[in-house]
Amino acid sequence: MKNKKKSEVTFRFLAEPEHVNYGGKVHGGAVMKWIDQVAYTCAAGWSGHYCVTLYVGGIRFFSPIDIGDMVELTAKVIYTGNTSMHLSVDVYSGDLECAEMKKTTHCIIIFVAVDKNHNPVKVPKWVPTTEQEKELEKYAIALMESRKSIGEKMQPYLRGE
Repeated sequence: MKNKKKSEVTFRFLAEPEHVNYGGKVHGGAVMKWIDQVAYTCAAGWSGHYCVTLYVGGIRFFSPIDIGDMVELTAKVIYTGNTSMHLSVDVYSGDLECAEMKKTTHCIIIFVAVDKNHNPVKVPKWVPTTEQEKELEKYAIALMESRKSIGEKMQPYLRGE
């Protein structure tokens, strides 16, 4: 079998009663765990290495997920650095009797590929080919710039000034 790197991974499963929160919907923590799992699978598959989570940001819950819903999570590489991979994760859900799935959650998650000694290792370069992929790469770069700006503004507070 040919070893082809995939820049996108999709998980599908049913939301089960074990995922319920006090309001009778899927617990946000369960959704966050699923996001980490699908993103890890994508990052490890792309890099060919064990990966560690570096950053999760901009997580947005648009609507709740009902117990019994079909849940679909898609993680896709949207930018690569030397050792890091930025992934966009979208979560959709819907009633099994209805073909329509609604977007329930979105976030950006960054992983770093590491070797057996937990030292960062180079990852293959991801190159966008479609207009949508190019826009997602611009989005990832804009978020990096925003985080840098926030970090610079926070330095006096972090130093106790």
